[in-house]
Amino acid sequence: MVTKFDFIDLKYNPKNDLICLFKIKPARGLDMKKAANTVALESSTGTWTKVPGKDYVEKLRAKVFSIKKDHIKVAYPQELFEYDNVPNILSSVAGNIFGMKAVKAIRLEDISFPKKILRSFDGPKYGVKGIRKILKIKRRPLVGTIIKPKLGLKTRHHAESAYESWVGGCDVTKDDENLASQKFNTFEERVSRSLEKLHDAERETKEKKGYLINVTAETKEMIKRAQLVENLGGKYIMVDIITSGWAAVQTLREAGFKMAIHAHRAMHAAFDRNPNHGISMMVLADFARLVGVDQLHIGTGIGKLEGDIEDIEELSEEISLKEVKATQKRLAQKWGKIKSVFPVSSGGLHPGHVPFLVKHLGRDVILQMGGGIHGHPLGTRAGAMAAKQAVDAVMNDIDLKEYAKDHKELRLANEKWGYFDKRLKYHKP
Repeated sequence: MVTKFDFIDLKYNPKNDLICLFKIKPARGLDMKKAANTVALESSTGTWTKVPGKDYVEKLRAKVFSIKKDHIKVAYPQELFEYDNVPNILSSVAGNIFGMKAVKAIRLEDISFPKKILRSFDGPKYGVKGIRKILKIKRRPLVGTIIKPKLGLKTRHHAESAYESWVGGCDVTKDDENLASQKFNTFEERVSRSLEKLHDAERETKEKKGYLINVTAETKEMIKRAQLVENLGGKYIMVDIITSGWAAVQTLREAGFKMAIHAHRAMHAAFDRNPNHGISMMVLADFARLVGVDQLHIGTGIGKLEGDIEDIEELSEEISLKEVKATQKRLAQKWGKIKSVFPVSSGGLHPGHVPFLVKHLGRDVILQMGGGIHGHPLGTRAGAMAAKQAVDAVMNDIDLKEYAKDHKELRLANEKWGYFDKRLKYHKP
């Protein structure tokens, strides 16, 4: 006979389990223990009423092994999942539970994978070390930009903007999330013209450059587009991982291409913006690393998008460290053979933000500025120069105001947008 709380075992010590950290607000009239039990049963072997059971099924129950205020930890036996199947895993631990009447709100805060599940995935092809090797940049943060305006530019002007960015000092340029193959800028022409300009920029600067072209589409078309990029000598592709879907991203990663995968997180806020309900960016980042992207947007903590810098620091650690230690908001994870992901800070940034970002996120970060480069008073090339100058100043421990005395491009950027000094005091324009 099933007891009232058969899915709770506060003495259980997880071993070969997938673990989820949930934040729960029980429905009116229910206590936390009842709500927690309901979450565990609905996401594993239980249902809303008694049904005939077997002993071997009961051994596969999820177990709530920790309840602390509004947070619970649930251990799921790894046998419940098809190891290399992200949709299957998410359908279990993040499926029906979000619509249950037993909870007023529920948020999946973090997830930790056992060794067998980790070993079933490829993870990133390159990771931080591999990307640095491709671009031949050993220590400093990478400088990137997004071509702006994000939509509407004709292909010729798009490619010219990318070229100006590269010769100005950007290491990588990228499409934005909603540029696909519109009539004003078709995919085939864009990849051809832009990679031609990339090769021009590499010859001129004697530096390696990357173009992150958006291949997001129906899965077969996405593979076709990626193949074209590789045929033309591209080093990178970009994909909108949330809107494409995990299965499509996994297919792209396992297709055998030699290119690095840049992951845009468009639509993530539909899952993670509500602090009490949904799925955190930490979880989305875990799955992105698992399926094998090489770079991932994490936010800024200071630009135009939502997110505290402390949360973004933890997110950066989550995707870039080999072993992650548990915190109040995060589970421990040993990533084993799964390589690191290069954190990308992007969203309303300009050169004056560089000291703040490097202080909080370290050197293993891609600093991606869109309007903060193309909106420079002297244009895109000068904007890219200012961004690279800001990175050079920080790497040499020189205040941006001091460095700007001999670098006009940085001085004009500081005057237009403001800047952080070495003490991280912000000086308004």
